[in-house]
Amino acid sequence: MSQTNVVLNLEPPLARVFLSTDNGVNVLSAGTMERLGEVAREVDAHPDVRVAVITGLGKVFAAGADIKAMSDYEPPQADTYARLGKDVLNQIEGLSKVTIACINGPALGGGLELALACDLRIAVRTAKLGLPEVTIGVIPGWAGMQRLPKLIGPARARRMILSGEPVKAEDALPFGLVDEVVNSPEDLAARADVLARTFYAAGPNAVALAKRALHDGDDVGAFAECFGDDADGREGIAAFLEKRKPNWAPAS
Repeated sequence: MSQTNVVLNLEPPLARVFLSTDNGVNVLSAGTMERLGEVAREVDAHPDVRVAVITGLGKVFAAGADIKAMSDYEPPQADTYARLGKDVLNQIEGLSKVTIACINGPALGGGLELALACDLRIAVRTAKLGLPEVTIGVIPGWAGMQRLPKLIGPARARRMILSGEPVKAEDALPFGLVDEVVNSPEDLAARADVLARTFYAAGPNAVALAKRALHDGDDVGAFAECFGDDADGREGIAAFLEKRKPNWAPAS
């Protein structure tokens, strides 16, 4: 099976991450996940990147785990693979930048789990989204079973997980699995650029603090940090009172 490449294009304030395979299937092998983790760290460390867009090249966003490799697993190998994937997706969820999954085609299994780790999801109207693992006798292992109920509610999540049935993006829009739908893959990049621009005016350090507070619930502590010497609060408030645009410091 062809190895899925992870390609990073830095175009500050935007970073584009592409999943690419010769056959267009975009399987998330162990090697691919390791590379995705490296890319996530590179994006997070770049002071001028504000938004990261993740998408697939070809007709598939990501087809999920490497089932061929899994056919030879014993429990220790399965544990290692699950921990790797979960750790990488936790990295993506914890990025200080805004992340947008541009779902150009099927996002199944680990592919949907990757999209769930992002802040926002926009998808081609006909893209299929699902966690079909139970149909081959396994379960999702990269925290998708925890993220999905938080996003769409436990009842809908339970049905998707226990049946393995996918849903089309246009049907998933009303219950929040995706934030927006577009008509074709060609529309995705343009829409992602427009959506990304809505975040550029925000203070980069404030965005990072807000993301952390959304994750761990400590909004009081994060609010207090906004008033530190290198934080965005002082500059943002001064700019508001002086009726000017803020001059944000680079992300710390």
